[in-house]
Amino acid sequence: MASTSSCATPSPYLRCRFAVSLPFASPPPVLRFAVPQPLARRLAISPPRIPAVASALESLVLESDDEDEDKEEGDEAGLFEGESWAAADARDAVRSPELEVPELEELPEQWRRSRIAWLCKELPAYKHSTFTRILNAQRKWLTQDDATYVAVHCLRIRNNDAAFRVYSWMVRQHWYRFNFALATRVADCLGREGKVEKCQEVFEAMVKQGRVPAESTFHILTVAYLSVPGGRCLEEACTIYNQMIQMGGYSPRLSLHNSLFRTLVSKTGGTAKHNLRQAEFVYHKLVTTNLEVHKDVYAGLIWLHSYQDVIDRERIIALRKEMKRAGFDECVDVLVSVMRAFSKEGNVEETEATWHKVLQSGFEPPAQAYVCRMEAYARTGKPMKSLDIFKEMKEQNIPPNVASYHKIIEIMANAQEIDITEQLMDEFAESHMKHLMPAFLDLMYMYLDLDMHEILEQTFSKCLSRCRPNRILYIIYLESLVRVGNVKKAEEVFGEMHNNGAIGTNAKSCNIMLRGYLSAEDYQKAEKVCDMMSKKHYDVHTDSLEKLQSGLLLSKKVVKPKPVSMKLDQEQREILIGLLLGGTQIESYAQRGVHIVHFKFQEYSNAHSVLRVHIHERFFELLPSASRSFDDESKIPYQFSTIPHSHFSFFADQFFLKGQPILPKLVHRWLSPRVLAYWFMFGGFKLPSGDIVLKLSGGNIEGVERIVNSLHAHSLTSRVKRKGRFFWIGFQGSNADSFWKIIEPYVLDSVVGSTTQESSSICSGDDQDTETDSDDDIRRYDTESDK
Repeated sequence: MASTSSCATPSPYLRCRFAVSLPFASPPPVLRFAVPQPLARRLAISPPRIPAVASALESLVLESDDEDEDKEEGDEAGLFEGESWAAADARDAVRSPELEVPELEELPEQWRRSRIAWLCKELPAYKHSTFTRILNAQRKWLTQDDATYVAVHCLRIRNNDAAFRVYSWMVRQHWYRFNFALATRVADCLGREGKVEKCQEVFEAMVKQGRVPAESTFHILTVAYLSVPGGRCLEEACTIYNQMIQMGGYSPRLSLHNSLFRTLVSKTGGTAKHNLRQAEFVYHKLVTTNLEVHKDVYAGLIWLHSYQDVIDRERIIALRKEMKRAGFDECVDVLVSVMRAFSKEGNVEETEATWHKVLQSGFEPPAQAYVCRMEAYARTGKPMKSLDIFKEMKEQNIPPNVASYHKIIEIMANAQEIDITEQLMDEFAESHMKHLMPAFLDLMYMYLDLDMHEILEQTFSKCLSRCRPNRILYIIYLESLVRVGNVKKAEEVFGEMHNNGAIGTNAKSCNIMLRGYLSAEDYQKAEKVCDMMSKKHYDVHTDSLEKLQSGLLLSKKVVKPKPVSMKLDQEQREILIGLLLGGTQIESYAQRGVHIVHFKFQEYSNAHSVLRVHIHERFFELLPSASRSFDDESKIPYQFSTIPHSHFSFFADQFFLKGQPILPKLVHRWLSPRVLAYWFMFGGFKLPSGDIVLKLSGGNIEGVERIVNSLHAHSLTSRVKRKGRFFWIGFQGSNADSFWKIIEPYVLDSVVGSTTQESSSICSGDDQDTETDSDDDIRRYDTESDK
């Protein structure tokens, strides 16, 4: 029997002289309720002002986020962290349009009034499954006006989840006619509560109906996305903000402009530099709508421009002039940004002139200012002057940070100052700072250029003991082995790269190994490498290809071009199944019977960062040319898609029905150890207690039962919980240990230490929409009970 709490009690005009609470999904018989006197002819639902959303959501923008990923030491932090200028004015947001519904006493039938009153009283006390069963039992008599009244009642008592369930049930009925005012009200209330996915769902429904959502819906949904911890939904917030202007024709409030701009510049410079275009658009709207431009907006734009690969000098000068016209003085942050821009151009004169302005400001120069000076002199061919600046920084009792060590070691290594570089490297390593890898790479490049291969090998071993290995490190070592003619050792290293999914091979490493085999005149192995490169669509160096063809002709072997098959191999199929179980999307391409796979990884997750590089390498031949042009693995985007291909159609038909994720009927037969491993790496994590949790996207309880029974066949006891749109499968104690033993051979080495759960680290906003489910929605499976 459902408990009747205060939040489940109907509004005053629905209360009766006595109440009936029954545990079944049918209303009570028609009873004689005493109906109160009409209070008004129509009930107008006018929402509270957005201070509710500000207190619940926008205050999150101002809080320091404990879930943020650790910033690199020495990498300049994002601007304006901890400041409240961006969201201080956001509380005065726009109002939602009014929604009117008829009063109960306007309904002619007494029995209908009593049944609606009963639904308003009982429904909020239930969760999803029982909730839907109760509504389904009322299909014979419930109309759209009746359901609208129930939904509005749930909104009035601030049970927005119940209102969303009623609304979702309504839209699936044959009698439903789109109600823009109701959809707007539901979306706004969900957005205020931070239910971004549900709010987005209602928002998209309005667009599909050919209606432009209300200004309040755009505003609230943008703020909700900005309020997701860690800025993980920044792209979605920018999309809604742009649609608000371009599709809706609205003029966002100053608070919204500032909140979005603040988020755009809140990350480190290397990450935030990609937000320049959006930041310029926000600034353009501020200026063209005659809104006040905060001084930190100017500072943020100059800061973003200073991190670009190609410096727009004219734009920076123009921004400085506009900032001066607005009456703002250039702070130290702005001056350092200007120094960074000038140093990238090698303009020593302007860099030093700006440096003197920093000294005259009366504040202690930051370490980043010294780094800019070192960069400027290094670009003009004066590395020793850069070293003097580094020493000067230490003499001024300014402790060197990671960025300063990286820069001076890079400069000295490029100048091939061996003793100085090694001394600085030892000093850096003894400082116990993190992020030694860039310095090790600079050191190894120097040894490679100087043909100091023995010391390079020692440095390689030392780096492996201190840092997480990456592909660039192995490529340098592989190049060194090929140059000295140690092809046997190079073959071992190349095989290790190929077998280690966290490292992998690419076109450069394959060309190096091909060159090594050709220098050893091992044409048979060279041909195998060339075939592998053809399959992966790697570019083969022309001189290596000519040498291979001439070598095969001398050995009297006929060279026949081999057709390249685009079929997925067994490993790729199993990887794809594991990713699809975790939530990867497939969509049809232009209705031509071919499909595209969209790989989307979470930028804040270390495990996803490693998996992203591995998946890019494994599906390289199926990626468009634009996605295959990254020499540096750090530049591989966190979202990329395959080319349209017919071999993805099978997976699309099995895992999706009308665009919605489902579970294949034979999914229990496909749960190989590799499938489980990639499912775990993409959509799972380890709890601090050692328990393992897997997120399952799509499907119903029957499909989940097939998966659980299949795991039970491998002596794995699991528990299942449904939260929102996802199922969560958990393994505890010895079952978690057994599960780990099964998947461990296929889990990437660099992922092993990165899959311990960090709060909300897997679902970017999914947990925002989850709710505590009732026992009807939580299905637990115990193998002993199954017996």
